[in-house]
Amino acid sequence: MVGERPGADDEGLRKRIAELTAEAAQNAAILKRTQERELMLLRADSLSQLLRELVDGLRESFGLDAVHLILLDPQHEIRHLLVAGGDRPEEFGRVSFVDTLVGLAPQLTSLQKPWLGPYVGADHHLLFAGGGDYRSVALLPLPRKDRALGVLCFGSADPSRFTRHHGTDFLAHLGAVAGVCIENAVNRARLLRAGITDFLTGWHNRRYLQQRLKEELARAQRRSGSIACLMIDIDRFKGINDAYGHLAGDNALREIAHRVEAQIRSMDTAARFGGDELAILLPEASAAEAAKLGERIRAAIAAEPFVLTSQITRGLTVSVGVAALCPRHEDHDLPALANRLLADADAALYRAKALGRDRVQVGIG
Repeated sequence: MVGERPGADDEGLRKRIAELTAEAAQNAAILKRTQERELMLLRADSLSQLLRELVDGLRESFGLDAVHLILLDPQHEIRHLLVAGGDRPEEFGRVSFVDTLVGLAPQLTSLQKPWLGPYVGADHHLLFAGGGDYRSVALLPLPRKDRALGVLCFGSADPSRFTRHHGTDFLAHLGAVAGVCIENAVNRARLLRAGITDFLTGWHNRRYLQQRLKEELARAQRRSGSIACLMIDIDRFKGINDAYGHLAGDNALREIAHRVEAQIRSMDTAARFGGDELAILLPEASAAEAAKLGERIRAAIAAEPFVLTSQITRGLTVSVGVAALCPRHEDHDLPALANRLLADADAALYRAKALGRDRVQVGIG
């Protein structure tokens, strides 16, 4: 009837339309943020940058209380690639590298699509290192072909942020994009490492060492710290090649690299500097600390004979040169400092050889 006030049905309809309009606007905003963040992931030019975008970038973009990334890395390859790129895995506090997803949370046993629901401490505490006051979570699998690369874990203090009634299409797509990005970043890191790796020893090459040295010098300068270098040379190595052949020499180099690796820290950089000369870069180490490491390496080499061929076993020794420096804040020519450190360690090495070999010599400078 004309002039009659709208009934309860009309009020309910208007309210429902308003709710749907608000929900559509919210979904549009989420979609836009998701697309923007996916572009940032696709543009990440290194593995380390991608990991930071996945945790810090997504947390900021979506206004979350926490984002943690669990990566399957049973062979420690991703961690090794990070180290090769100049990063330390422990610096990524919200990224966990695991051998298996089994046992981390009940939902991960057969996670095929995003799981949304309440945070349960007994079930989810292993997914969020350091804990937090979370009330709801979203777990996004990172699929790639026929396997899972890991899981992205979103945590919120809002119990209504992630519920089983919410749609998961956006999150599923985000997880798929993240999976592709991780696989691509790992493949790029592998190719990069192939160009800076010595084939025989599996160590880095001289080119990488010099690049890494500049980075560590800059870090030491910022922190007013020190940095040390060991130069290692196999005593009378030419005689091994001449007497037993280059295959025997290659076997000796590989075994020496293996014994040295057992003595150094994960943060140290080992490189084949050239021929039978090896170099170890020691961040946050003094000359005295480097000399102690050099002595451990010398003793490890001399401790047991080397199997050069199936018929030939021979004892070997090494000479070690040590140098260290503390970059000053006013030092602007880091390449010159890098060359000086290498030259000082090399000079100490040749003094060790001149004094009779099988010894550690600390540089004067």
